[in-house]
Amino acid sequence: MREAAKDADVGLFGPSSVTWQLHSDPMMWVAGVRALYFQALHPRAVRGVMENSDFRKDAWGRLRRTADFVGTTTYGTTAAAEKAGARVRKIHTMLSATDPDTGERYGVDEPELLLWVHCAEIDSYVHVVRRSGIRLSAADVDRYVAEHRQSARLVGLDPDSVPASAAELARYFASVRDRLAVGADARAVDDFLRCPPTPTLLVPARALLWRRVAGLAYASLPPYAHALYGRPAPPPPAVTRRLVTTGTLLRRIPTRVRWQLPPKHILRAMARLGPGSRPDPRRVPYEVDTRDAILDGPGRAQRNNGGDGTRWRTPG
Repeated sequence: MREAAKDADVGLFGPSSVTWQLHSDPMMWVAGVRALYFQALHPRAVRGVMENSDFRKDAWGRLRRTADFVGTTTYGTTAAAEKAGARVRKIHTMLSATDPDTGERYGVDEPELLLWVHCAEIDSYVHVVRRSGIRLSAADVDRYVAEHRQSARLVGLDPDSVPASAAELARYFASVRDRLAVGADARAVDDFLRCPPTPTLLVPARALLWRRVAGLAYASLPPYAHALYGRPAPPPPAVTRRLVTTGTLLRRIPTRVRWQLPPKHILRAMARLGPGSRPDPRRVPYEVDTRDAILDGPGRAQRNNGGDGTRWRTPG
């Protein structure tokens, strides 16, 4: 088995990447919901979703498919990742939408839209995981952002046009800020995320768990997003404490339980590459630290990981 692992395909990222470690964290689920909120702020991007997606009828299926794509591209073989990317690109070439302001028809695979979706997703992943207590250095954040030029390529973007550092990501968000708005489509996404359709037997779980996840995801957005949505969020220190508490609790669930959820991407990767490929928060490039999550000075959130200079107290 060791010999097989030695020659095995590590995929697009591999165990030595920041992505391999970070994407194993259970707070990725909260980060994924934050990404949906964030992405909906671009009127043309969210219009493409509204006209071409059945997410309101099949919410959980859409979330599972998104998680499966991220899991495949992170932990799957190179061939599996490329196949998943080709499928997404093919679907996108067949879809179009109508601009809510001008009435213009446009393809959902326009580079501007793909770039927005990509950046909102990557920012959400690194922001939530880091702010919830996983300690990443500035260099590791840059490395993570740069690694995801690969995932950008998979969906049809030119990697050279995609931010490759936290500073470039921040400049990108500053450049598109005046194009963001909340219209009827974004409000529909907000309403949906707050109370998605759920089978009768699962309604209590929606009230107990989902609304807390969605509320925490929304609260972790940058302040200008709250202003656009017109809904307040708790003070940043309270949000940070909730993120750290939630992250600490979820990380206490044994990995042998968490990783058993279908389609078991991490377990399959470990079977392919050997036990040394196991994602582990104690590995470089990061380690768990619940005392001063994402602080780079006395009470100041690190910039460009969603903090935007907002001040909050050190948890604990």
